[in-house]
Amino acid sequence: MSQPARQSDRIDTAPAFTADAVAALAARLAGHDTAAMLADLLLGELKGRVALVSSFGTESAVLLDLVASIDRSVPLIFINTQKMFGETLAYRDSLVEQLGFTDLRVFRPDPHQIAARDGKGLRWGYDPDGCCDLRKVEPLARALAPFDAWISGRKGFQAGRAGLPRLELENGRLKINPLADWDKARIDAHFAARDLPRHPLEAQGYASIGCQPCTSQVQPGEDPRAGRWRHWDKTECGIHNQPAF
Repeated sequence: MSQPARQSDRIDTAPAFTADAVAALAARLAGHDTAAMLADLLLGELKGRVALVSSFGTESAVLLDLVASIDRSVPLIFINTQKMFGETLAYRDSLVEQLGFTDLRVFRPDPHQIAARDGKGLRWGYDPDGCCDLRKVEPLARALAPFDAWISGRKGFQAGRAGLPRLELENGRLKINPLADWDKARIDAHFAARDLPRHPLEAQGYASIGCQPCTSQVQPGEDPRAGRWRHWDKTECGIHNQPAF
């Protein structure tokens, strides 16, 4: 008796999302406020497929609080560049504990790549783009590999981010910017209403906080991100400059 033909194994290499799918999703969620949009996505079609990425910077607690209020089991990704302020690491631990996240995932740069490309740990001083690629972009790519979507804390009022959409396509993955249409006053009001702790360095004049060597205090009247990569023609670390396809 003949055996049925064996089915060949197939690996699905199609992107999780297309531009049309993102546009349709954005249209469906257009009337939802931030919390309703997040609840729809986190408890619906993206459950188990999405991660929250946080730098635990000066405004990060707002988005963390919004997500924790819906689902504390959402994987929370933190990229430890090994150039972070000690205050940021302590703030991370206290916020995770306070908000009740149950799946914190910390990723670090590849130690072999660090040895080969930044053995003295000084690349930030002569090649900040290369340093960010090594210490932030590559680790985040590894961290996001299992997910079809991720949540970013970017806001449209920040320098260079005007017109930021709430949903966008990036490398075949859905990128969610829940705070895209929030202004600074709304951020501050949420901190107050929810009694959220501020980053300990904010009171010292650090309005936007990244890696210690490339973050400086901001003077009155300066843009909040003026203290990032000061004196360099650079405004982004690279994780938000990926092509959309």
